[in-house]
Order: sequence, then structure tokens, then C-alpha cells
Amino acid sequence: MADSSHKRHIAKTITWRLIGTLDTIILSWIISGSPTTGLKIGLAEVVTKMLLYYLHERVWFKINLSKDGRVLESRKRHIAKTITWRFIGTLDTMILAWIISGDPLTGLKIGFAEVVTKMLLYYLHERFWYKINYGLPNRNA
Repeated sequence: MADSSHKRHIAKTITWRLIGTLDTIILSWIISGSPTTGLKIGLAEVVTKMLLYYLHERVWFKINLSKDGRVLESRKRHIAKTITWRFIGTLDTMILAWIISGDPLTGLKIGFAEVVTKMLLYYLHERFWYKINYGLPNRNA
């Protein structure tokens, strides 16, 4: 199962990064007014976010939030994962946007705008992956 779960988490990392990068590029472009700045911020995030997301997935895979021996219901778990990931992701975005744009206010604006868009997109991404069995050959559908 370890090999399968690693494949699953790598696939989730890649699909989420595609969605997240597009969102970052668009928001950064709109907020900064510069398509070049938007692209720079979005592309800089590819490496940092993929590493951070993979580590986040591995930590959550090992966490067993159970109550009376029952695993935490999937929707509540996905909401908790959404919140923890958004905190990490927003901090990374704010720092990168500040460095690339040279303006801390631009970093804050992009980071706060992403809180809304990324939480919704991440939750939908989690729900999609919950419904498919890729990398989980022993899970019942």
C-alpha cells in the first residue's frame, strides 16, 4: 500500500498544482496589473508548493483523527485539510508575491484573495480524489 499511496499523493500533488498555479497566475495578474508578474509568481510557486503539498499529504495520510475508534468523517477531514493547507499555501504565496513584486501590500492582497478561491478549489479537488480509487487498490468504492 505504501507504494500505491505515494503514487496517489504524487498524482494529487500534480493535479492540485496545475489548478493552484492557474489560479495564482490569474489572481496575481489581476491584482498586480501585470501579466509578467502574475506568471513569475505562479511559476515560482510550482516548486515550493509541490514540495509543501506533498509533505502536507504525507502528514495527513499518517494522521488518524478518530473518535471512539471511528475515523473522522471524510467531509470534516477534508475541511480540516483544506484549512491547514490554505494556511501553509497562503503564507508561501504572500512571501513569494512580496519578493517578486517588491511590494508587501501586493503580497498581502494576492494572499488574501487566494484564501477564498483556493479553499473552494481545494475542497472540490479533495472531494474528487476521495471518489476515485487511484493508488488505493484495496479501498472499497
